[in-house]
Amino acid sequence: MSLTATMKYLALAFLLCALAPLSNGACFGWKIEPGLTHCQDTVDGTWHAVGSSWRNSRCMDCTCGWCCTGFSTPMGFPDYCVKVFDPEACEYIVHKKDDPSVLCPVHSGVLRK
Repeated sequence: MSLTATMKYLALAFLLCALAPLSNGACFGWKIEPGLTHCQDTVDGTWHAVGSSWRNSRCMDCTCGWCCTGFSTPMGFPDYCVKVFDPEACEYIVHKKDDPSVLCPVHSGVLRK
């Protein structure tokens, strides 16, 4: 096997390992009756066409039948930092406790409901 082919397989293996934690994130589903053209978001009560996708007010990425958390909670960051949730951007910002203008490195995260 050539070095290029080996590198491609290693890159694919790395990608699959990186995506595995995302596959069991915080999701929930509900049954959609056959023939329906619209479904209702269980959080906001808004109606959406079958086949569409949206993000609700709890930062859940949804389709008709499924919603999953649209963000991860940072876990691995230095003690001198703090995580702050930005509900407009649907993401956590991790910055120094005494200086919000300085972002901190994040080494891991968890998907939660």
